[in-house]
Amino acid sequence: MRIRDWDTNLKLRLGGETAFNVIFWTFFPFLSIYFTNAFGKGWTGMLLVLSQLLSVLANLIGGYCADRFGRKRMMVFAASGQAFGYALFACAASPWANLHALAFAGFTLASFFGALYWPASQAMVADVVDEKHQSGVFAVFYTASNMAVVVGPLLGSLLYKDNPYAVLAAAAVICASIALVMRARLSETRPAHVADRHRTASGAPWYAAVAAQLRDYRVIAADRVFLLFSIAGVLLAQTFMQLDLLFPLFLKETVPLSTLFSFRGWDLTLTGQQLFGLIVSENGLFVALFTVVVTKWMTTYRDRFVFIGGALVYALGMMMFCNMSTFWGFTAAIAVFTLAELMSAGPQQAFVARLAPEEMRGQYFAAASLRFTLGRTLAPMSIPLTGILGFKGTFAALALLAVLSAVLYNVMFNKLEEAPRRPAGKTRRAKPKPEMK
Repeated sequence: MRIRDWDTNLKLRLGGETAFNVIFWTFFPFLSIYFTNAFGKGWTGMLLVLSQLLSVLANLIGGYCADRFGRKRMMVFAASGQAFGYALFACAASPWANLHALAFAGFTLASFFGALYWPASQAMVADVVDEKHQSGVFAVFYTASNMAVVVGPLLGSLLYKDNPYAVLAAAAVICASIALVMRARLSETRPAHVADRHRTASGAPWYAAVAAQLRDYRVIAADRVFLLFSIAGVLLAQTFMQLDLLFPLFLKETVPLSTLFSFRGWDLTLTGQQLFGLIVSENGLFVALFTVVVTKWMTTYRDRFVFIGGALVYALGMMMFCNMSTFWGFTAAIAVFTLAELMSAGPQQAFVARLAPEEMRGQYFAAASLRFTLGRTLAPMSIPLTGILGFKGTFAALALLAVLSAVLYNVMFNKLEEAPRRPAGKTRRAKPKPEMK
C-alpha cells in the first residue's frame, strides 16, 4: 500500500509524528545526564522509576479512553498535554529559573501524556487500514521513527548541551502545532459499534477498565512457558534499555575527549556527550538499514538458537561497551549491541503469535508487552548501582542478567517440548513442533 493511497489521517500523523520524533531524540538521550547532575545518581534512578510507573498507568487507561472518548479527542488531548509538559520542562531548565524539581515534573507530565497518546494512535491505524496492509503501514511508521533516531541525537550532540531549554521549547511548540493540526484536520475513526458499547457502559468508572486489563495478565501465571518467556524478557530488557540511561552517563564520565580522525596535525575530536549522540545515531542507522536482512537471516534458525543467541550477543555487547575508549571501539560495540536487538525483535513477536491459542491471542500480546513496561520501570536502577559497583561492575551485572535470560530461554524451550498444557483454563492447543521458525 503506497503512502499516497493512505487515509488523510495517517498522512498528517506521519509528518507530524516524524517531526516530533526528531526533536524528541534531540534531547531524550541526554536526560539521564541532566537529572544526574541535578539530583545525583541515587535520586535520579528512583525518580525515573516513578516516572515510568506513571507512564505504565497511563498506557493501561489509554486504550480505554480511546474507545470511550474517541481516537481524535484523545490524540489532541494527549498532544496538548505533552506540549504543556515540555513547556514546563523548558521554563524550569532555563538559566533564569533552574528549578530541577519542576523540570522533572514537566518531564513526567510529558511522558504521561505520551503514554496516553499511543493507544489511540495505534487504534486509528487499525480503524482505517485493511488488515492485509496494516503491517506495511506500521513498518513505515517504524522506519520513520528510526530515521529520527539517526538525525535527532546528532542534532542533540550539537545543540542540547548549550541550549537545553531551547530544544525543549521547540518540542513544546511542535507538540502544540500537532495538536492544532489534528484538531482541525483529523476525522474521528472510532467504529460505531465501539462508540455504542461505551455509551451503554458509560456509568463504569475508568479504574474498572484498568482492573479488567490487570486481570487479563493472569495468563502469565497460568502458562508456565509464557511465564518463563516474560521473565527472561524483563531480564533482557535491562540491557537494551540502557542505551538511553547508562550509556550516556558512562561516556560523559569516562571519555573526556575522543578523536574521530587525525590527519597531519588536524584532529576531529568529540566530548563524551557528543560521542554518545553519534553512537545512538549509528544504532538508529543500523536498525533502519539491516532490520529486514537480519530478520530474514534469523528465520533460517530454530527459535531456541535465535533467542539464546540474541541474549548472549547482548551480554557480549555490554561487556565490549564498558571496555572501549575510542570512537571506533564504541562503534564496534554498538554494532554488536544492534545485532542483538535485531535478532530479538521480530522473531519474538512471531513467537508470541504462534504460542497463543487463537481465542486468547489478544491477552497474550497484551501480557507480552509487560516485558517492556516492567523492564523500562526497573532499568533506571542501573544508575544508582554505579555508585556501588562502579561502571564496569554495573555493566558486568547487566551482562550477567542477559546470560541468565539465555538460561531461562533454554528452560522455556525444554518445557515447550513437553506435554501440551491448558493455559488459563482455555481449550487445549496442539503441541508445538520443536523446530519453530
